[in-house]
Amino acid sequence: MSEIILTTLNAKYIHAAFGLRYLYANLGSLQPRAGLVEFDINQRHLDIAEALLARNPKIIGFGIYIWNVTETLEVITAIRGVRPEIKIILGGPEVSYETEGQTIVQWADHVITGEADLKFAEVCRSLLELPAGAANSSGSQLPKIIAAELPDFSRIALPYEFYGDADLAHRIVYVEASRGCPFTCEFCLSSLDIPVRQVPLANFLGAMQKLLDRGLKQFKFVDRTFNLNVPTSKAILEFFLERYQPGHFYHFEMIPDRLPAELRSIIEKFPAGALQFEVGIQTFNPDVGSLISRRQNYERMADNFNFLRTQTRVHIHADLIIGLPGETLESFAAGFDRLIALGPQEIQVGILKRLRGTPLSRHDTAWQMIYRVQPTYEILQNRLLDFSLMQRLRRFAKYWDTIGNSGNFVQVTPLIWSVSPTVRVGDIPAVAEASPFYAFLRLSDWLYARLQRTDSIALMRLLELLFEYLTKEVLLDKKLVAETLWKDYQGGGRHDKPGFLKDYLPASEGGSNHRADSGLPKRQARRLPQPVK
Repeated sequence: MSEIILTTLNAKYIHAAFGLRYLYANLGSLQPRAGLVEFDINQRHLDIAEALLARNPKIIGFGIYIWNVTETLEVITAIRGVRPEIKIILGGPEVSYETEGQTIVQWADHVITGEADLKFAEVCRSLLELPAGAANSSGSQLPKIIAAELPDFSRIALPYEFYGDADLAHRIVYVEASRGCPFTCEFCLSSLDIPVRQVPLANFLGAMQKLLDRGLKQFKFVDRTFNLNVPTSKAILEFFLERYQPGHFYHFEMIPDRLPAELRSIIEKFPAGALQFEVGIQTFNPDVGSLISRRQNYERMADNFNFLRTQTRVHIHADLIIGLPGETLESFAAGFDRLIALGPQEIQVGILKRLRGTPLSRHDTAWQMIYRVQPTYEILQNRLLDFSLMQRLRRFAKYWDTIGNSGNFVQVTPLIWSVSPTVRVGDIPAVAEASPFYAFLRLSDWLYARLQRTDSIALMRLLELLFEYLTKEVLLDKKLVAETLWKDYQGGGRHDKPGFLKDYLPASEGGSNHRADSGLPKRQARRLPQPVK
């Protein structure tokens, strides 16, 4: 039994709640009276409520995010109906901005906005020390909306000891060496989090050593700008390089146009499978970048990509966003093709979301930005991309993730754009050179016409559809397509020859593994090919 329960609904079991562990670590003298329990959004709401009520708490603190606000509301309303005296405290990015009018806020006793690492304990202490009669009265001295002061990292207890052994073995473990972002990109909540603050380096590295000693192999850094402070970044990379063991893996979010020689010299030394850089490009259109207050040096970015692809073994995950104000279909297509040419192993095509609190809403009138009212607040249409076209692009993103990013089609992917279209297909133009974007959009339209869905597609069915499309629509040689698909199929460790390919494969074809970068995890094992000219 615990008087205070910290809880959240994670998107998946594999995600361990980083924020809750910070709150728990900083409860001070209240920690023995508290418990931390996690769920995921696929669990039944009443089962979650039952599990929380079984602990007989006086206070429940919920972490609220864009992915769980709807499901958490169901849990809270059930708890309110059964035990109305329990104090409900909300925190997290989804309730830190535009709190007025949010239904979930109306069901809470208190909402802590901002970074609640220290404030949560303060609020709990006040509630637990109230006289018996005052705890249920409307005369509580605490306001409903409580703004947390920006905490100084020197006062914050680090949370890493509260990752359990099962977390280290089976879940994503998040770490951070800094918070905040100096940039002002209008679609991003981090742009509201200024200034950038560093965790005291000695404390941070000491905590990382303890995680290594406990057997943790995969570290996911959530710093928005890991390479901003070069001396700190250098120290952290050197720390992990000196302690590297086979199987260690480190994920960092990087500023794409900042990679000085001090960092390059260290990055070059990491072996394959050790480093993944998430690089947020979002747009290659400088006018769009100016509209959303995003500054990028595309020339330096290209040079950094070239360095990473030719002189290191880093896996690059690059991001683009569909639906930004001012971005046309043509300019997004040009940006996608440009990114393909830079050669990242993974391109994440995201759909613009209007997150609460971000200044992106200032473009709503001029660019006729229309978003979903309910989470996840994705854009539905704007002045340049109508609803029908946005739906096509949404499907493009889904199919790209399934084909281009899955690692199942490393060698077959370039065949999709290996032949330039000679005639216009709908609004897909005939072009002089093969365009990866327009070629994949054509495939996306074709797949949706056949399937009428974008998910739950069996691998064998997708293989068969790709064979049909590439041989009948793109008119590629059947033997070439079959052999390429077979190599990709074997690359996943499979040796059962698909029946529809047998007539086009040599009878003696073996089962050797053709996957490039075989030391990498599956979703990191692809090399996104260059467009065929």
